[in-house]
Amino acid sequence: MGDLVGDRAVVLGGSMAGLLAARVLTESFREVVLIDRDKLAGVTGYRRGVPHGRHAHGLVARGHQILEDHFPGLTKDLTEAGVAPGDFNSDIRWYFNGRRAQPKRSHLLSVPATRPVLEHQVRNRVQALPSVVFLEQCDILALETTQGLVTGVRILRQASGAEETLPADLVIDTTGRGSRTPAWLAELGYSRPDEERVKIGLAYTTRHYDLKADPFGDEMAIIPVATPAHPRGAVFYRVPGMPNRAELSLTGVLGDHAPTDPAGFVAFARSLPVPDIYNAIQDAEPVDDPVTFQFPTSVWRHYEKLDRFPRGFLVMGDAVCSLNPVYGQGMSVAALESCTLRRHLRDGNLPEARAFFADVANDIRGPWAVSAGADLGYRGAEGRRTPMIRMVNAYVAQLQRAAVYDGELTNAFIRVAGLVDPPPALMRPATALRVLRHFARRPAATPPPGLDGPASTTERHSHAPLPHRDSAG
Repeated sequence: MGDLVGDRAVVLGGSMAGLLAARVLTESFREVVLIDRDKLAGVTGYRRGVPHGRHAHGLVARGHQILEDHFPGLTKDLTEAGVAPGDFNSDIRWYFNGRRAQPKRSHLLSVPATRPVLEHQVRNRVQALPSVVFLEQCDILALETTQGLVTGVRILRQASGAEETLPADLVIDTTGRGSRTPAWLAELGYSRPDEERVKIGLAYTTRHYDLKADPFGDEMAIIPVATPAHPRGAVFYRVPGMPNRAELSLTGVLGDHAPTDPAGFVAFARSLPVPDIYNAIQDAEPVDDPVTFQFPTSVWRHYEKLDRFPRGFLVMGDAVCSLNPVYGQGMSVAALESCTLRRHLRDGNLPEARAFFADVANDIRGPWAVSAGADLGYRGAEGRRTPMIRMVNAYVAQLQRAAVYDGELTNAFIRVAGLVDPPPALMRPATALRVLRHFARRPAATPPPGLDGPASTTERHSHAPLPHRDSAG
């Protein structure tokens, strides 16, 4: 532990952002208290406070690198829990507009863990830290303040109905997109942050299957990426520790959502421009009913633009910026913000809010450009389209088209989507020349929906029978 900043820090919300903040705070505070309305300790399944946890999850490359730095050996623990990491490009079957992106080793690790598995492993690591205390099943009522300084938080213990005030030197809100900080600021006489919004009308619909044959071969996942030309997408991968079982999340935007009735769900899968997924599930055994999670709008609350903000109080994670989850960047942005928090605590003083939020905005700017910018490529999405956004979306569409022939371009896309490189890296001269080189090539025919298209783009992925295994793995 370096220079102590204070005796106690309080984190509001046991989200991934909250867990990562708590990990960093242990380096600067004698005690770190993490408060959540759910039960946290020992939970291995879905949590009420994480409704999106029932759907496809994975860490993009930069997020994984940071988590491994925060929790050395985490990848090993995840592997022992049944997660099978692999290369982010060559071990995933990526499709753009129904055509297979050219695979090539990226040397970036993909960790295809379900949200409960990943969260459980991280939560166990945080709970094991000697200075961390979990306050579970507590409602957060209000901030305690005096003369512009946040001095603690008032909570309600659900079991007893008792209210109490928990003093703190620093309070961090990581309660997600439903954060009450804008309302708290207004109550305290501060301005609410301006909000930037992109309305996309996304929904995930997810179902699990016990497979009779192996559609993956040596790969981890099959991902037809949703694009304006083919707006229906999917993430299809093995459930950790259960080799026969697969999780299928179907995505649709602007109200075109996969139904939750079994026949409608299968029909939506059949409509994908890639037949591999439908072929795998049509005779598989469903183990649950489809469930849906809707994400109407990406929201960025611009705290960095506020002139005044209470001392001793910060906001992180989805409470600042809630990104379209289909791009898989939310947990990784929270990881980047945890590194920013560490830097601002390093001098032994409480972070100055305006400087902290300015750096958090830098963490968000690239991912927002990737996800919100791409969403504005859909004609019906609501948001501000600048000439730059239109130009970038047109260029990325050509890059995806060229990536069918060029694995280096697939890697360039993966590195930006994985937050390893900034978005402008896609327009580096060498990359742009590769895109131009393939501009005039006639693309392979896009397979029509359903079974009328080609069986699979790679014969070695034909459906080999699965060896019999117990469903518990």
